[in-house]
Amino acid sequence: MPNIRFRALETVLTRTTPDVKVPSQKISDYYGTNVFDMQKMKDYLSKDAYQSIITAIEKGEPIQRDMAEHVATAMKSWAISKGATHYTHWFQPLTGTTAEKHDAFFEPTADGGAIEVFSGDALAQQEPDASSFPSGGIRNTFEARGYTAWDPSSPAFLMARTLCIPTVFVSYTGEALDYKVPLLKALNALDKAAVDVCHYFDKSVEKVNASLGIEQEYFLVDSALFNARPDLYLTGRTLFGHMSAKNQQLEDHYFGSIPSRVYAFMQDMETEALLLGIPLKTRHNEVAPSQFECAPIYEEINLAIDHNQLLMDIMDRVAKKHNFQVLLHEKPYAGINGSGKHNNWSMITNTGKNLLSPGKTPKNNLMFLTFFVNTIKAVYEHADLLRASIASVNNDHRLGANEAPPAIISIFLGSQLTDLLDEIETSRISKKIKDDALLWQGIPKIPQILKDNTDRNRTSPFAFTGNKFELRAVGSSANSASPMTVLNTIVADQLKKFKYDVDKILKKGEKKDLALLMVLKKYIKESKSIRFEGNGYSDEWEKEAEARGLANIRTTPKALDAMVTEKSEILFAETGVYTRREAHARHEILLESFYKKLQIEARVIGDMVVNIIIPAALAYQSKLIENARGLKDLGLDASTYKVQIDIINQLAEHINFIKTNVEQMVDERKKANKIEDVREKAIAYDEKVKSFFQPIRYHVDKLEQIVDDSIWPLPKFRELLFVK
Repeated sequence: MPNIRFRALETVLTRTTPDVKVPSQKISDYYGTNVFDMQKMKDYLSKDAYQSIITAIEKGEPIQRDMAEHVATAMKSWAISKGATHYTHWFQPLTGTTAEKHDAFFEPTADGGAIEVFSGDALAQQEPDASSFPSGGIRNTFEARGYTAWDPSSPAFLMARTLCIPTVFVSYTGEALDYKVPLLKALNALDKAAVDVCHYFDKSVEKVNASLGIEQEYFLVDSALFNARPDLYLTGRTLFGHMSAKNQQLEDHYFGSIPSRVYAFMQDMETEALLLGIPLKTRHNEVAPSQFECAPIYEEINLAIDHNQLLMDIMDRVAKKHNFQVLLHEKPYAGINGSGKHNNWSMITNTGKNLLSPGKTPKNNLMFLTFFVNTIKAVYEHADLLRASIASVNNDHRLGANEAPPAIISIFLGSQLTDLLDEIETSRISKKIKDDALLWQGIPKIPQILKDNTDRNRTSPFAFTGNKFELRAVGSSANSASPMTVLNTIVADQLKKFKYDVDKILKKGEKKDLALLMVLKKYIKESKSIRFEGNGYSDEWEKEAEARGLANIRTTPKALDAMVTEKSEILFAETGVYTRREAHARHEILLESFYKKLQIEARVIGDMVVNIIIPAALAYQSKLIENARGLKDLGLDASTYKVQIDIINQLAEHINFIKTNVEQMVDERKKANKIEDVREKAIAYDEKVKSFFQPIRYHVDKLEQIVDDSIWPLPKFRELLFVK
């Protein structure tokens, strides 16, 4: 009887490309059909109720309960007309995934019948069990009360036959228990600070929204092969596996022809996403075999993150229909490229101006330079906090692994902008200049800045790419709310400081443009060490970064320290993004997640070695022993079965090493489990327990190369990596 690997391979070989039901009309005809968007609100709501929604979105004013009743009635009517039977508050707890509890619209009546009901109270607020989600000590098991509250800035949508209402999630005592609350606070802080700075240039600016486009990378693997790998379905990555002879070295997969099964999946997935108003624009093969990418058009940041969380769920569900499993782990296969989630960030005014888009006139260029330089200064001042925001056990495998940015936070600008900042830094700004026109004829010179003025640097964690900054260090499975909360917070804080510094000079009677340039020059000089144009993968950069005073924190437990420093506490308090308790709670949650994931991986390694790997190796060893004994019994010379003896000895060496090291790893795990302090426990798992992973893997992979292919029980990389 064939082993599970061969049964899985037989299943794969029988796969056919399924028929995909793609709407026959243009995308524009069905885009957003399953979203209760502005147009549908206009159709279903009274004028007053519609205006209350607009005011809530644009000004943050609360929606009155009587208006909530109108909105709830309209939502219910629309949802039921689309076949909905249930509703749910859809939120993003600190598990890293989304959560939902479905309630039916119907309620029984006194006469034995039923009626569909959905009240304003049910729309505005629900009460999930807060003790069952990570809280970092904010909630105890006996303190179960928590609240989800409607976020009107992110439209409700239909998933299957359920009305999903995006919400925030807070504790009974008001602390944030999700990703959305601090993000909204950070966006509010950025809005206020950016508007104040915009008024130096344009008094008509009343609001600044952060925009975001998230490029999502992922792998696909056949579900039968996935289910035959306990490490994949329990941890999201292969803990063992020798690299396939052919992998990505020919660079033939990148932008190549999309395999037919994958293309069918993409069409199905994109259709569902587009129906839900997710503006997917791009799809293509990525660098590694069976790795792909999709990317949407830019959206307001809160909505963009909601859509990305929703997209990951859609991808997973649709993939199963096509007998695929989506792998969102940052490094599912050792030795080839991992996956990221590139966050393209900018700031847009209510007048339609992108504050990070260079203008054609000197005045506009000064406005651009103001926000450009302040963003650089913000990242320089809080590089450690930005590094903490993208830290995870999964991302530790990816950062700096020659396909992702290094753990050292630096900024790439390109030659033109670098030269421009250098010119401003070294120029002499004369206080005698009184005419604005003359200011631009002398030093510093600010030429027209082209949108695409430079090459791209894929090794940079934070790169300027024409009219936006691209944070490339975010992991593919992450919720982008975490790094985007930090980025918007630090830029908001920096803009407030910039305004203070400029106003202080203005009070001395200096001209506005001169004051702006004086402060920008100071910031350019102070933040220069964070700018780097070269190869972020090189050993030379590590040495240079150290000389510049830039941190190189490779692992998550120590990177997360930045969340709870006095500097960060002051930042969060002054911007109102986190209370001290909330920041420390998140720090604890992330540390717990880190060591628990390593704990699971260690247990899976032990289980697979004892129950799968060693038995397979012993089975092959027994066959060789039987073969060698048979040859010996025939009276043949020992040289006849020397190869068998050599392989038997090799197998024994690898088996003994694996068994011994697994036992030692288990001992270290037991020691780590006794540590009370969560940070020390995470470090122990990282430095003590995890240190056994690679040596054990090395010897398991050697066994894979030796053991008879018909006996080896796990699907191999050559089978996993190429979609059939």
